[in-house]
Amino acid sequence: MLGIVLAGGEGKRLWPLTADRAKPAVPFGGNYRLIDFVLSNLVNAGFHRLCVLTQYKSHSLDKHISTTWRLSSVLGQYITPVPAQQRLGPRWYTGSADAIFQSLNLIYDERPEHIAVFGADHVYRMDPAQMVDAHVSSGAGVTVAGIRVPRAEATAFGCIESDASGAITAFLEKPDDPPHVPDDPEVTFASMGNYVFRTDALLEALRADAANPGSMHDMGGDIIPALVAGGQANVYDFSDNEVPGETERDRGYWRDVGTLDAYYDAHLDLVSVHPVFNLYNHAWPIRTATPPLPPAKFVNGGFAMESIVGPGSIISGARLHESVVSADVVVENGADVAGSVLLPGVRIGKGAIVRRTILDKNVVVADGAVIGVDAEADRERYTVSANGVVVLGKGVRID
Repeated sequence: MLGIVLAGGEGKRLWPLTADRAKPAVPFGGNYRLIDFVLSNLVNAGFHRLCVLTQYKSHSLDKHISTTWRLSSVLGQYITPVPAQQRLGPRWYTGSADAIFQSLNLIYDERPEHIAVFGADHVYRMDPAQMVDAHVSSGAGVTVAGIRVPRAEATAFGCIESDASGAITAFLEKPDDPPHVPDDPEVTFASMGNYVFRTDALLEALRADAANPGSMHDMGGDIIPALVAGGQANVYDFSDNEVPGETERDRGYWRDVGTLDAYYDAHLDLVSVHPVFNLYNHAWPIRTATPPLPPAKFVNGGFAMESIVGPGSIISGARLHESVVSADVVVENGADVAGSVLLPGVRIGKGAIVRRTILDKNVVVADGAVIGVDAEADRERYTVSANGVVVLGKGVRID
């Protein structure tokens, strides 16, 4: 097996969080980066030869992978970031399929029988080895992971039409009338952006796609439909995947955090007593490297309810509720923070009020400042999501 993780997207819908970093490098859940979820799933499943294809604003992503994800070189294991190398001429990647086509040397060097191509910006737990087993048993050219979603919500996804045997008969991008799964007329298979290919099938499809001037060179938009048309594609039902240590509440959890509201909602999924997505599963850990900081500290009557607080943070005489606080955050006396996501290095001044807000790294909220209370005033000064979440980019000061 060779794993290829596609991490080169711009992440425009997450701006301003992606103004200075690649989307997979966006911090998440207090300790992690988005890339940590897919890498944890692959490594936990025993896949230890992984290439992460990067492109836009990739420095923090490259640094995180290089300093955090170190495997055993003695055993031939590696996780390596692979930037756009312009091997086929002076041009960047023109799509996810083109990214792999321009990086075929990775495949030629390893000579794998099968290749897992996974996306880098989803929050979920999965055992990819079970998907690979199903793929090998089927003999398909490609197996596409499908998650069951209500048909009424499936118009936002790439949708899979399949027969009772699991063979994909159509792959439709954001259809107005999504197809239903064979056993439930109210449910659709949405593509998770995770694929397992037979190497020969992927190489043939990539070469044909590269020679097609009308192609967008996209995995979901071009490569998968071509293999579907050739009768070589199967669906893998994500609901069949069993992850050690999962609970009934978080079984089958998967979030595409490609928008500010989805990113915000995924954070709120973490903070309840019985979380919708459980970070505390020691049998299938989400792996990362934590900074060398002291434990979080609560002083002068500071407290937090239904919240996550990262290392090095100090909550001094302040109140936190339903919030996710990353490392090295300071919330000072009398401040009141609710329903918010604070990324590393944020400073909240005395008496400040913060509601339904995402604050990127090193944002400073001055003493007595108010944000997230007056929607009209916030829209004049800051980015506000469709659902009214206020978002501030790196290093902004709020007076």
